[in-house]
Amino acid sequence: MRYLTAALCVGLFLSTARADTYLVLPFFNLSKDSTLDWVGEGIAQALEETLASEGLITLDRDDRVEAYRRLSVRPYTQLTKASVVKIAQTLDAEHVLFGQFELKPAGDSAVKSRGSLQIVARLLDLKRVKQGPEFRVVGALEDLAALQENLAWQTMQYLKPKETPSEADFQRRYPRVRLDAIENYIRGLMTSNTDEKHRFYTQAARLDPQYSQPCFHLGRLLWRKKEYKSAAEWFQKVSPTDSHYREANFFLGLCRYSIGDFAGAQAAFQLVAKTVPLGEVYNNLGAAQSRGNLPGALDSFQKALEGDSSDPIYQFNLGYALWKTSNFQAAAYNLRAVLNHDPNDMQAALLLERCESQSGPRPGEPRMEGLERLKTNYQESAYWQLKAVLQPERP
Repeated sequence: MRYLTAALCVGLFLSTARADTYLVLPFFNLSKDSTLDWVGEGIAQALEETLASEGLITLDRDDRVEAYRRLSVRPYTQLTKASVVKIAQTLDAEHVLFGQFELKPAGDSAVKSRGSLQIVARLLDLKRVKQGPEFRVVGALEDLAALQENLAWQTMQYLKPKETPSEADFQRRYPRVRLDAIENYIRGLMTSNTDEKHRFYTQAARLDPQYSQPCFHLGRLLWRKKEYKSAAEWFQKVSPTDSHYREANFFLGLCRYSIGDFAGAQAAFQLVAKTVPLGEVYNNLGAAQSRGNLPGALDSFQKALEGDSSDPIYQFNLGYALWKTSNFQAAAYNLRAVLNHDPNDMQAALLLERCESQSGPRPGEPRMEGLERLKTNYQESAYWQLKAVLQPERP
């Protein structure tokens, strides 16, 4: 496919057939202890992450939380099948994975365990209006990571039997995570308090340095607080097998850009562009190249604009880059388009005036430096949705 912006992906996607999407709901806690609700959330997060890493298009937790809010569904309550279908329909999901778990006391008192965990998962295919098989696992709560992994493998075996490896090979793809690290990470997801999130995520990452997911969320928390150097350190720890790996590198590029490491930002954006050629990625790549006086900025801005010729940020950046090379006529064309979108854009108006007077960059003119504009939105799922529709897999 050509270079695409998230907005164009969504527009094209809405005008075509939908690709299959998967929704994973929190597993209901059959135990009477509500402090174990994190287990059901953890199962859902682990399954969603693994299905996404295996190439399926999944809806993220934020989508599901918003659907619960809109439908006035209380989190972690037992859902009827009708409620499951309603939530899925609200999110336009074709497949729903849901279920329940129960924790019972360990049978052998000599064994130090928090209990025996039984998990039952069910799969609904709403496109074909049928229920899939049940997947069951039983084991010690301390082996939660292994149980979640086995559930994910059973699910993939059913959904993609020809492509799913043996269970042993599947296990090697996903390192086991300590139970206390999982618990801290999930409690971080479940709380709305930012300071508590930071504490839980940090504790999860400290308990298990190989645990990638809390590193991504710590990076996002620090990015929002504009602590770019610290955020970059966490984004760099996100594993290539993590479904958020490319998103982590997109924000890593933004962090490096913000602290003036333009070569590092270029490397991060180039890594993302190799797999997800979205306009926002090429735009930011061009900005890093332009700020660092690195080659390729014009080409990157042109690729971004090819994806969405009406985006004023892409138009401005290309116009600015062309002005810097004294290509005044082409620069003016793009800057006029920016002003058609926003007549009060003072930077675009100043640049257009300079183009019309054939006045290029001059030494010692700081107000004309560093005007590149960034995109901070990143919607990789829109790209994969569109690709799945335009390039469907052969049976």
